[in-house]
Amino acid sequence: MPRMQKLLHSSKTVPVKTLQREIDLERTRLNVIKKIPSFGYDNVIANLAYLWFLQYFGDDEVRSKTGYNLSPEYFEIILARDPRFITAYLGLSTSTSMYAAMPEFSIKLMEKGLKSLSPFAPTKSYYVWRYKGIDELLFLGQSLKARQSFEKSADWASYHSDEESQQARAISEKTAEFLSRNPNSTYARIATWAMVLNNQLDEKTRQRAIREIKALGGDVINSPDGTHKIKLSKKD
Repeated sequence: MPRMQKLLHSSKTVPVKTLQREIDLERTRLNVIKKIPSFGYDNVIANLAYLWFLQYFGDDEVRSKTGYNLSPEYFEIILARDPRFITAYLGLSTSTSMYAAMPEFSIKLMEKGLKSLSPFAPTKSYYVWRYKGIDELLFLGQSLKARQSFEKSADWASYHSDEESQQARAISEKTAEFLSRNPNSTYARIATWAMVLNNQLDEKTRQRAIREIKALGGDVINSPDGTHKIKLSKKD
């Protein structure tokens, strides 16, 4: 941790070779952590690894020089130790699929984690199916698998009566419906990027989602309450 703190504070002046050596040391540390016994502290290790990831991912200055290839290493630890850590799946989808360009790896970890989830445990586990569908559609172009993931997300959300779950069910059902009628549906892709946008992640992700929506013929309207509405300027 002291080494990483020093790296963060001096990233603007440190040569790329030095930064890369630090990244190699961090990878070595993570490889060691993957193998050590937990002695019953799996959740603690998962939480620590997630904090390390946030520190790593949030340092734009260093990541612009070294890339995001270490992202999946953190999530191998996090989800192996705590596959019910729902928040981590969103970070996995964003960092590994979008920024590290490894959607196959992201989906593989989600598929493994889903074996430990159910519609009821933990709360909002249906989001993992949604993140999986997003990666399958937007980054791999696998519309059939994406539709199946969105259908599963809607199914799991349907077991809950709260407003958020019902809204998630409706959105996932609509996206799956678009894909069933047209595997190359522009509406479905816009709706999926809208899901990314409304996840309220970092500014880089938000701007990427807005660019993609506009490129597909949609327009993003900011609401006073901080949410986003999508106006479609052309039909699928």
